[in-house]
Amino acid sequence: EGGSKIKKTIFFFFLVMGPHSALGPPTTLKLINPTQYRFEHLATQMKWRLQEGRGEAVYQIGVEDNGMLVGLSEEDMRTSLETLHRMAEKVGADITVLRECEVDYDSDDPRKIAEVLIRKVPDDQQFLDLRVAVLGNVDSGKSTLLGVLTQGELDNGRGRARLNLFRHLHEIQTGRTSSISFEILGFNSKGEVVNYSESRTAEQICESASKMITFIDLAGHHKYLKTTIFGLTTYCPDFAMLVVSANTGIVGTTREHLGLAMALKVPIFIVVTKVDLCTRATVERTVRQLERVLKQPGCNKVPLVVGGPDDAVAAAQQFAQTPNITPIFTLSNVSGESLEHLKVFFNILPPLSNSKEQEELMQQLTEFQVDEIYTVPEVGTVVGGTLYSGICREGEQLVVGPTDSGQFHKLTVESIQRNRSGCRVLRAGQAATLALGGFDRALLRKGMVMVSPEMDPTICWQFEAEIVLLFHAKTFHKGFQVTVHVGNVRQTATVVAVHGKEELRTGEKAVVRFKFIKHPEYLKVGAKLLFREGVTKGIGHVTKLQDLLINLYGTRLFTN
Repeated sequence: EGGSKIKKTIFFFFLVMGPHSALGPPTTLKLINPTQYRFEHLATQMKWRLQEGRGEAVYQIGVEDNGMLVGLSEEDMRTSLETLHRMAEKVGADITVLRECEVDYDSDDPRKIAEVLIRKVPDDQQFLDLRVAVLGNVDSGKSTLLGVLTQGELDNGRGRARLNLFRHLHEIQTGRTSSISFEILGFNSKGEVVNYSESRTAEQICESASKMITFIDLAGHHKYLKTTIFGLTTYCPDFAMLVVSANTGIVGTTREHLGLAMALKVPIFIVVTKVDLCTRATVERTVRQLERVLKQPGCNKVPLVVGGPDDAVAAAQQFAQTPNITPIFTLSNVSGESLEHLKVFFNILPPLSNSKEQEELMQQLTEFQVDEIYTVPEVGTVVGGTLYSGICREGEQLVVGPTDSGQFHKLTVESIQRNRSGCRVLRAGQAATLALGGFDRALLRKGMVMVSPEMDPTICWQFEAEIVLLFHAKTFHKGFQVTVHVGNVRQTATVVAVHGKEELRTGEKAVVRFKFIKHPEYLKVGAKLLFREGVTKGIGHVTKLQDLLINLYGTRLFTN
């Protein structure tokens, strides 16, 4: 028992918060009967911390400024938490005690330290929204896990929980996801899940949620790999959740999905499902297999197996701060075993960007990526996507393109919706659907951008990229054709030139010039690039835009 207490104390001391605050979690020895001046100062400090953490902050009570774990008596802890509650009320936030832990200190009375989550009550639909891409081999239980998480009902062992997530009849018949679907899990300011009530619509969840987890359910079957890659590159997920079946382990596309997430630098955590079907030894064997893969030189990850709620809190904080940390959860969608640990993890998980980075993005010109296109009765043309930069408001005048001829067309944003709820202002990094009224749908396609006219957007037929050839059966050379993914752009391109080399082999690097086959695209220097063709795969980033440069009205400016 003593060893366990020491272990917990060290675990607590090791915690370092990242995006919740630029300075790490505030450490406070005690908050007992502060003067009015001191109280106002503490409340102002809390408000600033919440702004830095985009609506969230974690406080440690009973810890000195130098990190020493002193602890408080039971009475002092109670009084300190009451003061913290008053401070939170003043700034319009709620508090949730994440965990308490006893510490060994030179005192006869037991002393504790506590970790408290402060979360601001949202206003005007500006809740904290995190996007999580769900990856994993076919039949690993991805859709079932999302059904259980978002609907609050356990699975019957035959996939009942996933039925509401499927979009097509053949998905229901085969039980396999072939398209990209979205599910939401909302937490209120007290850390409670708001999904679980009768007839809970997306609008109602958004209205009462302070934090929203948007799951992007991607296909696991290899023949739908292009759809999975499109989801990873287009929807800009903050995190990736790799789902592995305990009874099969690492099979099929599991390694490929792990490699894709790492190539795109998306932080990844792992959920091992179906533990109810296996013996404990089988589950442990699967976890050890995952640990071996994660520790390999190509991954260089540090596995962290979550065994309880305390581990889940620590895992969420370390995961956001240290990219190499990879939490591993083991759970069952049928029995519900350890499912709460994953919910605790999602509740605590902080955003990767702080308020300063968010402000810098919002100050740039508007750029919205078009990922989906719909026609809605009595509304007209609607586009779905992500606002990459700037701010978009109802009535905004933008231009959309490029068309096959390289032109951009003027349009007006008539209304905005986030998670099916009306929204007047869209900020950088947020996903939404925009109603364009009577704008001709035939002029739109996936991969376009809607930008401010002031940006005077330029487009290209050819571009150069610094690439690494991850795998190729023979040699990669001039004239080879691949499917290129850059953000929401997906198009076949021809290798025009391989600079400095005649051909490339697996593992080699080079600067390559690509030429789009069908139509020009809007690209940006520095954008991540992923290309594939059969078993051929490579990654890199755009270094130079070349050839045709066209202005807003489709006039050729110059070629190089």
